[in-house]
Amino acid sequence: RDSVTSSERRAAALGGSGGGAMLRAGGAVSRRCGAVEAIRARRRQQEWALRKARRETQLVSKRLLRELQDDGEEMETREPSVTQEEVSQLYQRIQRGSEDRLAALQSLCQLLHLAEAQKMFVRLENCIHILIGLFTSNLASVQLKAAQCLLRLSHADDPNVSLVCLPATPYLLTYLSGQSAKFTEQCLYILGNLAAENKAVRNQLLLQGVVQALVGCLQSPHGAVVEAAAYSLSQLLQAKEAREKIVPAVLEASLTPRLIELLDLDSELGMPTAVECAWCLHYIVSSGVDSECLVSQGVLHQAVTLLIALGRAIDSGATTDGVELLIYPVARCLGNLTASRDTTPRRSRLVDCGLLPALSSIISKFLPTQPSVSRECLWLLNNLTVGEERFCSAFLKYNLVPVLLQLIPFCGGINTLVLTLLGNIAEMGPELCDKLRQHREIFSALCTSMRAADTEAVRLALEVLHLILMHCAQACVEFANQNGVEALEAIQYNSNKEIRVRANFLMDRYFADKAV
Repeated sequence: RDSVTSSERRAAALGGSGGGAMLRAGGAVSRRCGAVEAIRARRRQQEWALRKARRETQLVSKRLLRELQDDGEEMETREPSVTQEEVSQLYQRIQRGSEDRLAALQSLCQLLHLAEAQKMFVRLENCIHILIGLFTSNLASVQLKAAQCLLRLSHADDPNVSLVCLPATPYLLTYLSGQSAKFTEQCLYILGNLAAENKAVRNQLLLQGVVQALVGCLQSPHGAVVEAAAYSLSQLLQAKEAREKIVPAVLEASLTPRLIELLDLDSELGMPTAVECAWCLHYIVSSGVDSECLVSQGVLHQAVTLLIALGRAIDSGATTDGVELLIYPVARCLGNLTASRDTTPRRSRLVDCGLLPALSSIISKFLPTQPSVSRECLWLLNNLTVGEERFCSAFLKYNLVPVLLQLIPFCGGINTLVLTLLGNIAEMGPELCDKLRQHREIFSALCTSMRAADTEAVRLALEVLHLILMHCAQACVEFANQNGVEALEAIQYNSNKEIRVRANFLMDRYFADKAV
């Protein structure tokens, strides 16, 4: 699943629509207070929109078992193409019921790695009925090979190929309660792949009781089965119609407590299972369901505990490969929960639990190699700090501002999220602005941002600068001593009108006597 770029943007606090009064404000104390209130009013007006969940649809992915992926790699090496005659001959061997039927199924399964072979096979008369007949036979070895063939077909990119497996769904659901973990795992991945196709398929699966069938699978003692069940569930939950149809069915089946329980780094079922369960919880939270219900079940506590454990593991050098795959959905899940009005009182309890230092460690660890992980954590930090003075104070208490300032040169959404976070802190008023000012690197960081090609980064830098200058008179001198005036003068002639207006306002208000 690819990470999506943040679409959340901070409300304009300087200039922009409705900002004329502020631009005309003089230097009197009363007018300065009025400007502060105007900034706060605009921020409050858009606060919840800015903190909304990342609800962008994830890229739907289909899944093959590892051994089938290995077979496909070998097939690519040995046989880059296939003929219709070869596929037909294998089909005839399978139909005849000869002694080499199992070998023929194995060869067919390998051929079905090729998109060309998949299309050739589904064109054969009664092919899917023959395959389903073998899938439901009383020979375990034949059943398993037939299931692998169905899995290959369900994994096809062409829906005209994958959807031929639909007649098998009642049998797939029935076999989920079987004794063979390997066979159950394959059935679950076929169902998950089919669920990714379209709404009609998902409706059919819902009518056939797929959610109830998954309840038992999530209780399995076999990690591979639980992982496959969570994968199938996640494919259902990320559908557009999930909010109206699928999420209510999941909640009614009381699946969320089990998903929360599996969100455990030390679980015997393994980290891949935790990853799939985290995605399920993310989709449920993002659907707009009552957050208080999920919080009462322990999702907030479990997500925070997991991120703190990951931060400590990073600090001690004890992280495992692929841990970033778990951070993505957990950070998003927690970010969506903290953006909800329902969880505002509970959010304040997270200030001193160690979450902020843990997120700082994760950001620093993955920035050089996986910047998208850092971006996810920065987005979460924004949701935690906006409008929350205790969180903003804690940021300064744990001395995390230097970590943020080191991220300013990074693009790809990193710098804008950092500047937004600094704005969250500066918006809290004179005391926190003064503490920000005491980090002398902040002015050089803002100057760096003002020279950026990204208009949004420049705008946010000007916003943060304005808040600090407004609340701290001595900041003007310090900013000027670090060549800040020259940086402001340079963007007075920016090609973007909004940037020019903002820069000119700051120059006229704070540095009129220093202008060249």
